[in-house]
Formats: sequence, C-alpha cells, structure tokens
Amino acid sequence: MFGLFNRDPSKKLRKAYDAKLEAAMQAQRNGDIRNYSTLSQEADALWKQLEPLEKNQL
Repeated sequence: MFGLFNRDPSKKLRKAYDAKLEAAMQAQRNGDIRNYSTLSQEADALWKQLEPLEKNQL
C-alpha cells in the first residue's frame, strides 16, 4: 500500500532510452551518421542501466 507513492526508477530511464533511440533514428534518416553513432552509444549506456532494473521487477 505504501509502495503506491514510490516512483519507479525504470520508467524514467525507459523514457530517456526511447527518446535517444528516436533521436538516433532521425539523425540516421537525415544522413548524420556521426550524430547517429553518438546517440546510439548513449542509448546503449542507458540500456545497460535499465536492463537490471527491469529484470528485478519480474
């Protein structure tokens, strides 16, 4: 019952991860491969933080 008001840290990371992937896709479509690579690398770093949190929730 008291866990109802606790924020889920994985939601914030998931939102940031999805935003990075979306930005990377747009950069790739625009032909900016260098920016695509940078954004993909940042998204991968976020995924490495997010993956253990999602495994613990199951």
